[in-house]
Amino acid sequence: MKKTCALKQNKTFKYLYYRGGSEVSKTLVFYFKRNNKCTNRLGITVSKKVGKAVVRNRVKRLIRENYRLREDNIRTGYDIVIVARILASEADFWKIGRDFDYLLRKCGLSVENSGT
Repeated sequence: MKKTCALKQNKTFKYLYYRGGSEVSKTLVFYFKRNNKCTNRLGITVSKKVGKAVVRNRVKRLIRENYRLREDNIRTGYDIVIVARILASEADFWKIGRDFDYLLRKCGLSVENSGT
């Protein structure tokens, strides 16, 4: 069951940057805030500093796939923006996955570490 929609509006991204919580790892940055809905909304950002278009698209695909695999273990009702850092261009699928798990636990978005 898909519980995630895409974030596309620039004002929503900016709102999360300034009003949401954030956590950092070596390859990713999470911005998150409760949205009082029964679905999650996900936005992915990869700067031009990460690399050319092919590299940026590859990083986005890796992040999106890691999210898809963990979607059932993520609490619902949150807006999440994931920003790729420069080291993400050199990271493989498993490294991004480890950072993803670490950030989910650190943010409290993982269902496994909550008491519910």
